[in-house]
Amino acid sequence: MGIRHTPLALGEIRPAGWLRRQLRLQAEGLTGRVEEIWPDLGPESGWLGGPGEDWERGPYYLDGLVPLAHVLDDEALREKASKWIEWILASQRDDGGFGPESNDDWWPRMVALKVLVQHADATGDERVPGFLARYFAYQLEHLPGRPLAEWGAVRATENVLAALWLHRRDGDPRWLELSELLLEQNADWVGYLTGEDLITGPATVFAHLTHGPNVAMGLKVPAVRALLDAAGRSGTGTGEPDRSGAAAGEPDRYAELTASLAALDRWHGQVHGMFSGDEWLAGREAHHGIETCQVMEYLFTLEQSALAFGEGTLGDLAELVAFNHLPAAFDPEMRSHQYHQQANQIAANIAERRWTLSSDDANIFGLEPHFGCCLANMHQGWPKFVASLWMRSTEDNGLTAFAYAPSTLRTTVDGTEVTVEQTTDYPFDETVRLDLTVSAPVRFPLRLRVPGWCRDDATLTVDGETVTLSAGADGYAVLDRTWSGGERIELTLPMRLRKERRERGALGLRLGPLVLVAALPESWRPLPNARGLGEWEVLPLSSWNYGLYLGDGLENWPIERAPVPELPFGNRDVAVTVRGRGARVYSWRVEENSAAVPPDSPVLVGSPVGELRLVPYGCARIRLAELPTVLPANLDAP
Repeated sequence: MGIRHTPLALGEIRPAGWLRRQLRLQAEGLTGRVEEIWPDLGPESGWLGGPGEDWERGPYYLDGLVPLAHVLDDEALREKASKWIEWILASQRDDGGFGPESNDDWWPRMVALKVLVQHADATGDERVPGFLARYFAYQLEHLPGRPLAEWGAVRATENVLAALWLHRRDGDPRWLELSELLLEQNADWVGYLTGEDLITGPATVFAHLTHGPNVAMGLKVPAVRALLDAAGRSGTGTGEPDRSGAAAGEPDRYAELTASLAALDRWHGQVHGMFSGDEWLAGREAHHGIETCQVMEYLFTLEQSALAFGEGTLGDLAELVAFNHLPAAFDPEMRSHQYHQQANQIAANIAERRWTLSSDDANIFGLEPHFGCCLANMHQGWPKFVASLWMRSTEDNGLTAFAYAPSTLRTTVDGTEVTVEQTTDYPFDETVRLDLTVSAPVRFPLRLRVPGWCRDDATLTVDGETVTLSAGADGYAVLDRTWSGGERIELTLPMRLRKERRERGALGLRLGPLVLVAALPESWRPLPNARGLGEWEVLPLSSWNYGLYLGDGLENWPIERAPVPELPFGNRDVAVTVRGRGARVYSWRVEENSAAVPPDSPVLVGSPVGELRLVPYGCARIRLAELPTVLPANLDAP
């Protein structure tokens, strides 16, 4: 297992380049304006003291608004968040409880705790530790007689993260006791996901253990357990590094996580790397969807798991989510979102589909398709990803690149100011440049993740000189030296087309961390009486049923790169295009308003082979990510 990490303070990492443009789109789109257009987050919210919605929606919204405000250094967003935070802090009662008195559910308060922790990390607000201590004492008193139930009983890890945050600051052993109590009352996620009870096809009735966002949160249990184990071993609460590794006889928590992920992939894994969940776990077929809440929670789980385990593989998985599923959940300008996205999405319109549970509007781009939970929870994905690009290793105070994207890190190492400017168009380009500035010479290790898809091909230079790149078993290459400032590091991560094999011989394609899809021309049709900033159905402007022709070899398919456009994930101008080869598959038809399962490959077709335009998954709202292969009868046609 790799080295354990701690997060950098919120605001120490700022987005740049295309990533900053993406977060500005979010700030100027739904996140920045949702309070004006959605009553559940308006002035009557129960989390502002009003008579309105008093459960999870206010805290969910803040869990994205607070990090967005600080990674963008946006004063208007900070002001917007401030009134909510001030109300929460002022709502604490004499017994330590807080929040709307009209709803005493443990669950929404778990999200509010995450909000307060982020706020304190970013601002140093000294009121927060005392507030948490009083509430945690309240929990210790009341949880035995009023245990977690329903949503709280499957999501207790969120509460534990806040308790561990406070324990690192004050060393009070009660917060470890509380963490143990919370996990005892939580579902046995590892037992379910790795045991015989894991459902192996689409769920047909509701159960918390088959609910997609719950599963995404439940995957966090091994990491949270590992962090709790380490806190218990150190016993100090001072944040001193734990160098002991797992104690004798202690469960291998990382093995628990990998076994859980493998089981989900076996029964519910889709071509793009995530597990299905169109409300409930739904099997492996590409017409089943993934809920936007599930995308957000899975990405956060991977980020937290990287802190606990320090494994580069988790960064590979997080980039798949952040660069593919996260942008696909929104329109290019982030004015609307989907409740469900499909890998093979041939129309995003109001129609009956084979969801495990959802209404007919679940995959339109709108204000509040299906349930409102995703509108409340959609805000955390991009800003928390920015805040996790770099992490600090607990063992040696080094800096670790968890994921790559244009950004600037400003922090201190052993009292020395360190700035790392990351200039790159990654994931659309192969080269990452890091420029270091320090206030005085300082020695620390810089860990650079070498993705598994280019482990043997990546190259590294420091100030123009080639450096032997040797990634360890954890997937990181280490530059341990004294940094004087002015150093320039260039990491090249060669991207070659890769096949992802699926059932019945179908294939998906990847280029580096990008999932490639056959993109179709799109018609965005405004819905009448649209709410919010607009609502749209998206329909194809051409036939969709194509298969891949591999006779020329993937290595001969041209890869064309262009500057990242103003809309990084727009569907017109795109930064990466692959000129593939394919042909129509007339036998592949529509079934219940979605693409049917791909026919057995290879499919013998009479249609001509022609060019098939492939673009990143997040740039195409009408797309095929899993396609059959074809054997054409006529190879001479253009």
